[in-house]
Amino acid sequence: MSEAKIASVNEIPSDLLKQLMPSHPEDVLIAFDDFEYLMMRYESAILEVRTKLEILNSELTLTQDDSPISSIHSRLKKPASIYEKLVRQGNDINLRSIEENLNDVAGVRVICAFVDDIYKVAKMLVQQDDITLIEVKDYIKNPKPNGYRSYHMILEVPVFFTHEKQPIRVEVQIRTVAMDFWASLEHQIRYKKDLPQYKADEIAAELKACADTIADTDCRMLAIREKLGTRGDKEKKK
Repeated sequence: MSEAKIASVNEIPSDLLKQLMPSHPEDVLIAFDDFEYLMMRYESAILEVRTKLEILNSELTLTQDDSPISSIHSRLKKPASIYEKLVRQGNDINLRSIEENLNDVAGVRVICAFVDDIYKVAKMLVQQDDITLIEVKDYIKNPKPNGYRSYHMILEVPVFFTHEKQPIRVEVQIRTVAMDFWASLEHQIRYKKDLPQYKADEIAAELKACADTIADTDCRMLAIREKLGTRGDKEKKK
């Protein structure tokens, strides 16, 4: 693809963009000699963040009645998705461009039971002196127009290799079980093909209503827990 096409790609409709993409975009990146090594570094950064979260959860469990983190999931962005995002953003297609322009190649998703646990876990994670907070997007206090809610952070974590220490960026998303349930279903529905516009608009409105209902339920469940005083009991007994 020429530089002119890449530079103007954000102005190209999605159907035309697909025509401009190579048949197997992942092959373009895999062909770079150090691509697998770069992906290994991102995988290592995921392990670093997951370990930190698991340690925090173990510590908090000792002072609370249950764990603030219900589950931790991680993923490494696929080569085809990396290529497509570089093109969409008008970036060069090379390994350096991946490191400089993409913050979500390595991703960790943290599922909490209650909304206040989200902010507690996020605060404790970024307070660690070897983590650098690059960016925060709070889609809980400021939901997306479609109703999506989650707490996003871009972190930079040092990863130690044989002959160097390399800072690697990781996207961390923290949400409640209810938020994650909605996001998973919305993702499946959003990629359904050949829907007439009126039907797509109806579904979007229904999804937004469901998101609002889920957010209200999260708030009510938190209020119930606070009335019961089920957190902090172990701390009071000490």
